[in-house]
Amino acid sequence: VSTQSTGKAESTMASFSEMLSRPRRNRKSPIIREGLRETFLTPAHFVLPLFIHDKEGNVPVTSLPGRSRLSLAGMMEEVEGAIADGVHMIEVFPATDDALKTAMAEESYNPEGLVQRAIRMLKGKWPQLVVVTDVALDPYNADGHDGLVDENGVILNDETIEILCKQAVSHAEAGADIIAPSDMMDGRVAAIRRALDTQGFSDVSILSYTAKYASALYGPFREALDSAPREGGEKPIPPHKRSYQMDPANRREALRECALDESEGADFMMVKPAVPYLDVIMALREHSSIPIAAYHVSGEYSMICLLYTSPSPRDS
Repeated sequence: VSTQSTGKAESTMASFSEMLSRPRRNRKSPIIREGLRETFLTPAHFVLPLFIHDKEGNVPVTSLPGRSRLSLAGMMEEVEGAIADGVHMIEVFPATDDALKTAMAEESYNPEGLVQRAIRMLKGKWPQLVVVTDVALDPYNADGHDGLVDENGVILNDETIEILCKQAVSHAEAGADIIAPSDMMDGRVAAIRRALDTQGFSDVSILSYTAKYASALYGPFREALDSAPREGGEKPIPPHKRSYQMDPANRREALRECALDESEGADFMMVKPAVPYLDVIMALREHSSIPIAAYHVSGEYSMICLLYTSPSPRDS
């Protein structure tokens, strides 16, 4: 090695010795790395969705491998297992008997309805369990939509909100911790907040489905609850939900919904589906400081199950 090259090396090492900031110091051991980790998931971060029905026994959902419509007894067993796994938040979704479905969705706020009884059972056994309830009319609406449908096939916004408020209050009265309106009607967050506060439920939170996009990925869910729009009746029923769910092409519109929901009193916001809209999740995070949830929907779950149960191309 020449004297000249040795001198250059010594000069370089001298400049390194003066380096004050060394980010690698924060990565030097597993304990430090774990202690400084910014983004992580644990069972405590998850909300477990449960499909329930008012019948004996559990009925498998063919498009959702490993998932079933649960009886109330089956629901209690499932929740017990979830708690053992560290999951302490659940959301219940009812499969309502057709005989109880009406054009005005009155069953949605029946104090002895399936969801209301399920809430009381869950909170009675596990007072610390966080019970989230879906607020929308599609499980109870004879027309299969999240809102009321008039004789011309128009989804009614303001009239729907009146029913949603009754539904939300009935869930709070049964003991729900978080109300989650998924209907996408304009102004429903503020109306539900006022209704809850007026009835003395100011501690009940609102998880708003802020950016709920129209998507074919909801197909397995609608099978599980038999809640798809129904055609063939006396009035024209829209076969889709695009007049209230968001256009998949729109990102800026999600920011408008975000600003509205936050101003109306939402405690959490949700983006649904999850993986196709990671950019929207990031955009909402950049524009709001309140917690944001991502709903990994039934179609996303089914695709993962299909991936792991299908033969590998290398095996064929």
